[in-house]
Amino acid sequence: MSIQWKGIMPAVTTKFTEKDELDFKMFETNIKAQLDAGVHGIVLGGTLGEASTLIDEEKRALTKTTVDIVKGQVPVFINVAEQSTKGAILAAQKAEEDGASGLMMLPPMRYKACDTETVQYFKTVANNTSLPIMVYNNPVDYKIEVTLDMFEEMLACKNIEAVKESTRDTTNIIRIKNRFGDRLKIMTGVDTLALESLLLGADGWVAGLVCAFPAETVAIYELQKAGRIQEALDIYRWFMPLLELDISPKLVQNIKLAEVATGIGTENVRAPRLPLAGEERKHVLQTIEQALKTRPTLPDYKNLNVSV
Repeated sequence: MSIQWKGIMPAVTTKFTEKDELDFKMFETNIKAQLDAGVHGIVLGGTLGEASTLIDEEKRALTKTTVDIVKGQVPVFINVAEQSTKGAILAAQKAEEDGASGLMMLPPMRYKACDTETVQYFKTVANNTSLPIMVYNNPVDYKIEVTLDMFEEMLACKNIEAVKESTRDTTNIIRIKNRFGDRLKIMTGVDTLALESLLLGADGWVAGLVCAFPAETVAIYELQKAGRIQEALDIYRWFMPLLELDISPKLVQNIKLAEVATGIGTENVRAPRLPLAGEERKHVLQTIEQALKTRPTLPDYKNLNVSV
């Protein structure tokens, strides 16, 4: 599948049963809700997907199951977050075997690689898979920044095609576009900067709260694309208290509570994570409840006259 790096791509949560096994029934319910809302891709096994707690067999099962559910409607991406280049190559090759359409790749885990090591890491993996790659650039959480000079070297690999831009500096979108044009597609990765990023030229949004509110998320993208900025902004303003649940160390617990509220998820997380409790839980529930009370009526965002 040729990847169209655009639109809304949910970084989906991984569903677990109360016995801490993969909950494929609820997972399918959520994926179908995403597809019904009109998302443009599915991203598996990211931070929100509790990647660090998943064993290899579970990641492969998630990939195969999602490919089967999606049936070619949208591309399916699996996150690669490994400690070694060897491990990353193996993960990429397994993803390809399992039917993934592409990869989202983080820099090396744990070891803080220098610029040269980071560039070589991405290039070596890219040269050992035919899958398209989206580089996840998140120096705030992962302490390694992929600079524009580094991308200049990495783009010698034709299958490094996109960046998940999570530096929190929206002007970086302008810099990337000025330097690389359409050679490096930009998917914004920070929920609370999403609309701004799209208006500055990002091609799409790898989203978090979309897991619970898929229609609202896709509507924002489609409205701004059609030039109906005020309507997109009105939904975005309503959405912001929820979007702020994504920029928290407990984003997984927060978003899973939101999924419960909208009927497309459960609260089950994998230890060492625990469900929210006390005042923390109360605050998140109040945020979700207020949003549900004031939930906007959406226009027919799937059938807009797109002006750009």
